[in-house]
Amino acid sequence: MILKRKAQPRILLVDDEPTNLRVLRHILQEHYALSFARSGEAALDLANAEDIDLILLDVMMPNMTGIEVCEELKKNPATKDIPVIFVTALRDSVDEEKGFEIGAVDYITKPVVPAIVLARVKNHMSLTNVAELHLTHLDLMARLGRAAEYKDNETGMHVQRMSRYTRELAIAYGFNEEDANDLMMAAPMHDIGKIGIADNILLKPGKLTEEEYEIMKTHVEIGAEILSNPRSHLIELAQTMALTHHEKWDGSGYPNGLMGEEIPIEGRLIAVADVFDALTSERPYKKAWSVEDALNYIFDQSGTHFDPALPPLLKSILPNILDIKDNFSEEMSELN
Repeated sequence: MILKRKAQPRILLVDDEPTNLRVLRHILQEHYALSFARSGEAALDLANAEDIDLILLDVMMPNMTGIEVCEELKKNPATKDIPVIFVTALRDSVDEEKGFEIGAVDYITKPVVPAIVLARVKNHMSLTNVAELHLTHLDLMARLGRAAEYKDNETGMHVQRMSRYTRELAIAYGFNEEDANDLMMAAPMHDIGKIGIADNILLKPGKLTEEEYEIMKTHVEIGAEILSNPRSHLIELAQTMALTHHEKWDGSGYPNGLMGEEIPIEGRLIAVADVFDALTSERPYKKAWSVEDALNYIFDQSGTHFDPALPPLLKSILPNILDIKDNFSEEMSELN
């Protein structure tokens, strides 16, 4: 199979003056694929129809200004993430603060200087590539997490629910949105060590023997080893979750018998989220518990299995939890 090379990034140049478009084309054509529009309306059509990576947008145009075009782009889910650089003449009255407020990433002043145009475009293309790499990283983490769950006779929907429960619980605990989102994105990897457990143990329908159970418990250390020497914050979080999600508040958990706040908060949060979803989900070996019964169990285990601060928080965010449960149900998975 011959792999296709990635296409050149495409830039949409928008200006009502043909001369200005020719100048920009001369500067950029050797480095990028280009599309052209001479009005705001045409720019919106092209942004919707083509795979645009960056837009250089004239501010002062008849009928529809660049500011208005940018506002429309940002309203549309299909185009809201395309970076917009405004191109404006010194004589134009432009409120740069307004431009940044509505989503522009930069300004270039006319008459344009080729070296400046190339430098600004290259810089924003690099930022776009970093964002794409981050999304790829997250996608791979989620897929590896799903791989571990499928090996355990579970579905990818468990990962979707559990990771979102962790996020909601973290916010209720006091995490800010960014840190809570990081936990949600790292959580799918918490059971990655299960890929190292033999199928005759992992998939055994009956109760494990004492020896088999000891082998099963090693999945946390296997997972931590897989995620060792992390080069990113998310992998570091995932490693912490993998190693500590079976520790218990009273010190009776494994692998290290940590007690109370010795257990990292990431491990304490995911333990509640993981158990709640496991209890309320049907499996080949058990029926789903009711939400009420699952909550009662988690409260009963408060101070022994779980951090006693967490069960009341879980109850306080129950409407959000139930929305997630409905939106990521097994039935929804089958429909998709």
